[in-house]
Amino acid sequence: MKASLEFRFGMLGKLMPILTAIVIIIWAACSQSNVNGYVVAFFCALVVGILFAKDDKAYGEAIVYGLTKPMFAVITLAVILAAVSGKLISASGMVQTLAIYVVNAGFTGKLFVAATFLITCLLAFSTGTSVGTYFVVIPILFPVGVMAGVTPEFMIGAIVSGAAFGDNLGPISDTTIASSATQKADLGLVVKTRTRYSIPAALGALILFLLFAKTTDANVVMEWGAQASAKPASLVMLVVPVIIIVSCLMKKHLIAALSYGIIGGVIAGMAVGIYTLSDLIAFPGGFSVKGLIIDSITGTIGTIAMLIAIFALLGVMERSGIFEDIGSLLNRSAKGRRGTEATIVLATGILSMLTGVISVAIVALGDLVCEIGEKAGVDAYRRANLLDCTGCVFCFLAPWTVHSVIPAQQSAQFGEAFAVAPASVPLVNYYSICMLVILVFAIVTGYGTGKKIHSKP
Repeated sequence: MKASLEFRFGMLGKLMPILTAIVIIIWAACSQSNVNGYVVAFFCALVVGILFAKDDKAYGEAIVYGLTKPMFAVITLAVILAAVSGKLISASGMVQTLAIYVVNAGFTGKLFVAATFLITCLLAFSTGTSVGTYFVVIPILFPVGVMAGVTPEFMIGAIVSGAAFGDNLGPISDTTIASSATQKADLGLVVKTRTRYSIPAALGALILFLLFAKTTDANVVMEWGAQASAKPASLVMLVVPVIIIVSCLMKKHLIAALSYGIIGGVIAGMAVGIYTLSDLIAFPGGFSVKGLIIDSITGTIGTIAMLIAIFALLGVMERSGIFEDIGSLLNRSAKGRRGTEATIVLATGILSMLTGVISVAIVALGDLVCEIGEKAGVDAYRRANLLDCTGCVFCFLAPWTVHSVIPAQQSAQFGEAFAVAPASVPLVNYYSICMLVILVFAIVTGYGTGKKIHSKP
């Protein structure tokens, strides 16, 4: 697509919006800001960009174009619905009840972190969605883990790591499908060959969590577990995640799955007397609305504002031709097998960080990667694995993408003591960190190529 948005000062002007965002994000991260600091960063980037755009009308149209992307609507609605379903769970007392049982059983600290990572791996692999996994796992396992003696950062790290594994290896993941389709490779064989990368990364992450996960004083945790009172009836609210998981496994749309979970939670909660209608929604007069539902929705304002700014900026970058520039750089830099593989990783990494959506980066670069890879003798399965594994490194390690922002927003709903800053999430995402090491090792040594497999005609 020919660029339809031009900037003053050439490439410098074109990069000014994203550079502005990066500078403010670093400032926010160093100041331990919450999600709102990132909201400011991306809105400032949009405002600064207009100063460099040659045509302000085209700039405005590019912003609107970014907001018309289907992914924007899906993620925004999912954030709202997940907030409601999460509140139904947390306000019922179910989380504290589960935590009491877990602590009294002695399943605390690093063991709970490791179990959380493995459970999330399995769920994300089965459903094929990392973002959907956050909305199911975080409302339950995250607060239970913190109450069971794990620091909030490492609980989020275990969940995001597990989600990255499922996104990377899951046969129904959009990234797996995109990487195999763009490289004309058989999906089943792509998954089979990808285990050479994903399984070692998962094992490495598991070991790192067992070794380095930070925990609180075990005696304090056990004392709390002995003194706190459980509410067995609240366990009926497990119906919420069960319905969501089953719906995802039945290939229901994420929005539908979350909606079914909310309906099931409302019915179950009211049936056993946990909630009354006025607890959920009430109109006390004076132009006001109260209740769990409206409180959950309004609590997502900061995250939604950030999503608006991110997708608007994505539209600006796409219309400016930055993606084509990255592709041209890829074409010029690819020399030899190692050079070509390194260039594929670099270009995919940059694009996945800029877009925040791995499948977008894979599709945007797919044809060119196929062309230069064939010239350098890199087979289709190797190319598909490099594309997907790279996305699950850089996109997950960028603090402004949904893989840092949504987990941070979800953690904050449980209170200040549970809140995790977006900038802290990449530091404890051990799966993506291990995968980065494996990618470097694979390019240098040729690991992962195995016996050459020819793609189907």
